[in-house]
Amino acid sequence: MARYQSAIVAALLRASRRCTSPAVSSVRSFSSSSLLPKTTTLITLIPPRSSPFSSSISKFSSSPSPSVRPTKSATSNSVEKDTFDYKTIDDVEVVEEWEDEEEVEAKLGDGGDGGGVVLGGVPWGDKVLSIASEVVNQSEKEDLQLFAFKTSPRGYIYVRLDKLSNEYGCPTMDELEEFSREFKKRLDDAGAAKLLPEDLALEVSSPGAERLLRVPEDLQRFKDMPLTVSYEEETNSRKEVKSAVFLLDSVDAESEICIWKLADVRENRDPESKGRPMSRKQKDLRIKLPFTVHKKIVLYLD
Repeated sequence: MARYQSAIVAALLRASRRCTSPAVSSVRSFSSSSLLPKTTTLITLIPPRSSPFSSSISKFSSSPSPSVRPTKSATSNSVEKDTFDYKTIDDVEVVEEWEDEEEVEAKLGDGGDGGGVVLGGVPWGDKVLSIASEVVNQSEKEDLQLFAFKTSPRGYIYVRLDKLSNEYGCPTMDELEEFSREFKKRLDDAGAAKLLPEDLALEVSSPGAERLLRVPEDLQRFKDMPLTVSYEEETNSRKEVKSAVFLLDSVDAESEICIWKLADVRENRDPESKGRPMSRKQKDLRIKLPFTVHKKIVLYLD
């Protein structure tokens, strides 16, 4: 049966994009039947940021990687329970090896910032996806959904949970940890039954501010928030990609057109206005864009 070592890691350079990105929390789990005879718990906490997009990262690890070392207090009599009691960096063993997701431009349906499901051709992909869906559906948190799910041939599982009731779609760390514990327990049981490999690695996170919004499906949900919109515009018989910070004014589903207005943010103000709000002309401006010309829409970060 696969065993798990749990850890929350404060300094992890290889995860710097996910860790420092607002609206991101993540829980990573490694399982291995060969490294550790018992589960041990290590933890440190990242201080919350003042931004509403608070950021934190945690790793559950019992990796097949030789770089994962048991804590000094880990012995064969360690208790198999995640207690999350430790407070200082001295209590942490940093996991140096992790197959981070490739740094590629996000696309809708890519299993990452673009959401959707990507199983990577692994034979066990459908099974782990089914287990993850069961855990979400049976959770008491009815507003949690799978935003993205991806597996890799090296045995890594990436899950991103979306929380519909949260303004930014971010589950809490407790909710991520609760899902991760139940998911890895079921993975453990399936591994013991020889239905899955026993050395899978798991990362559970929230989508983050980099999530790509679908047009028009996701727009109403975030209509009261400034959005960075990249769109294609034809100028002098040439197509040019432009970007601006908009608020959604309305959506004409029949004509398949989005109507945008400028958001009152620093990028849209006159740099010489010394902090004054937008002019009346700017506030009254409306831009009509067909669904098809939208290239990329993400949450705006000031």
